[in-house]
Amino acid sequence: MRILLYVEGDTEFRCLPSFLQKWLDSRIQHKVEIKAVNFQGVTNYKKDFAQRARRDLQGNFVAGVVGLIDYYGSGFTTGDGSIAERCARAKAELEQEVGVAAFKQHFAVHETEAWLFSDPRIFDTTIQPALPTTQLPEIINNDNPPARRLDTIYQQRMGRHYSKTIDGKTLFDALDPEIAYNRCPHLKLLVNDVLALATSGR
Repeated sequence: MRILLYVEGDTEFRCLPSFLQKWLDSRIQHKVEIKAVNFQGVTNYKKDFAQRARRDLQGNFVAGVVGLIDYYGSGFTTGDGSIAERCARAKAELEQEVGVAAFKQHFAVHETEAWLFSDPRIFDTTIQPALPTTQLPEIINNDNPPARRLDTIYQQRMGRHYSKTIDGKTLFDALDPEIAYNRCPHLKLLVNDVLALATSGR
């Protein structure tokens, strides 16, 4: 069986399946593979995800589909209420568009790279002193989003740009999913849904 992870870009496609797989494998005995599908941009994602999900969920070996897009740049950042409330509304809207219970939508708040800040020890020692000191990495927001902040730090400390696909892959491979899970509430919602789908017996 497998769970399909719908993502909007190369960073998530390259970095997240093995990261999430490591967390899932520590909690279940049977093998459920997490396989990413790259939509190459949030515009394409929003245009195509519902039809693709309904088709994929007809497959005999698909336990579920989990959609993930960055809150930053998603188009869902305006409106009343807290970020959690806005994400919940957008989640319900996108899940309703698919109309199948085995599809779950989630948001990386504010970007996938926020989760990396949950453990500064995974970064080079040159980088560590410049990292934001916060127990809640997902508060790093749209004003200075995580990937942009990392790029600035890398330029200042290492004299080069941060690479989302190369540095990001190295960092996610080093990150303990349990640490990120305990410090990032929106990530926690995502992986809990992954676990529920993996054990649903669909």
